[in-house]
Amino acid sequence: MTLVELRRKIDTREAIVGVIGLGYVGLPVSCAFAESGFSTIGVDLKAARVAAINDGVSPLEGDEPGLPAVLAEVRRTQRFRATTDVNELADADVVVIAVETPIDADHRPRLEALVAACSSVATTLKRGALVIIESTVPPGTTDSLIAPLLERATGRRLSEDLHLGHCPERVMPGKLLANLRGMSRVCGGASRETAETIVALYRTIVNADLDATDCLTAELVKTAENAYRDVNIAFANELALICEAVGGNVWQVRELVNKSPGRHVLLPGAGVGGHCIPKDPWLLIANARDSVARLIVAARQVNDSMPVHVVDLVCRILEGADRRIGESRIALLGYSYLENSGLPLNSPSIIVAERLRELGAHVVIQDPHVPEHARSVQDAAQGVDCVVLMVAHAQYRELDWVTLRGLVRTATMVDARNIVDEAAASAAGFTYGGLGKMASRGLTPAALHRR
Repeated sequence: MTLVELRRKIDTREAIVGVIGLGYVGLPVSCAFAESGFSTIGVDLKAARVAAINDGVSPLEGDEPGLPAVLAEVRRTQRFRATTDVNELADADVVVIAVETPIDADHRPRLEALVAACSSVATTLKRGALVIIESTVPPGTTDSLIAPLLERATGRRLSEDLHLGHCPERVMPGKLLANLRGMSRVCGGASRETAETIVALYRTIVNADLDATDCLTAELVKTAENAYRDVNIAFANELALICEAVGGNVWQVRELVNKSPGRHVLLPGAGVGGHCIPKDPWLLIANARDSVARLIVAARQVNDSMPVHVVDLVCRILEGADRRIGESRIALLGYSYLENSGLPLNSPSIIVAERLRELGAHVVIQDPHVPEHARSVQDAAQGVDCVVLMVAHAQYRELDWVTLRGLVRTATMVDARNIVDEAAASAAGFTYGGLGKMASRGLTPAALHRR
């Protein structure tokens, strides 16, 4: 099959699309292609996930607007089905690979799942099929690792009877379908014709710019955009630390700085979590770290330090209230990594909870969006010595601090997201400590608050 023939099958929706990996990237893209009219086959190693999908039930955690309805519809029309058997992709004209590409404890990429997916599909790949990597990878991976792997495994020549591209995902949990349909994509191909074919394919599901380029550029764009955000978050966090050290208020400073044209300081906070931002900067610099990537490494260190800094703020404010951390009960409000979502992946709250427990504190976690922690705030606050606001969930902006004052044992709080009305909390009797607001200068947090 030539690319000209594939383009015709895409235009007429005769192309069969296979998707390997049915998680937060693969499931919505499978549903989108099926909804657009393509016969779509999804492959995943997890039998329970496959069974749920074939029952028309999304296995993804958290609220994903529109996805359950689309999944139910494409299962009803039988445009989409899931399987654990990669051999069922033997007739696929296009195979999209959307598996995890994590990093290890030393921040090195772990591409075993990607290699395994490519190796397994190579045994059944039809002649002339197009393989598209949606997984985020270190720059150079598609050309130097995946292309030779597929050529060896299939015995075919790239861009002749085997086609390869990289079209990195740009989705966020809680907005999977909206992002998939409405965000621009970079379509990298091993040849210009391949890139243009990928553009034609994704034009059937994406209502935004689709830019044809080479695979390396696509890899660089995806990892760079998340590294860029990470560096900017790190600046905001470091500014917060500076404001604490000199007695300033980072939130006021940020507001006034952002009045200057061309300036946009991001929100500081308790740390960075989720699938992408803690990982993608390391993928970007995987092949350049030792020589040029000093700023990105420093940004990662700043952001990784913020959960520990929150623990330090808790210790300081308890010390000001004559409480020992090892004898204290702490309520952590928020366990997900993202406001108004239920995903705890790489959440800073995990690190804060672990560190507080290491120091001997008893930690009670509350999060309305995480089922195992969906107790009431009132229940979590009962008898605690410090309330720590970790996530900017909408619920936390409306808390009744007068009522909570009657439940806690020691009325202290640390606001790591600047979502509490400081005046209201103080009027209710709480000693307030805010990230980017608590200064040292030899003063305890309680003394600083009374100043």
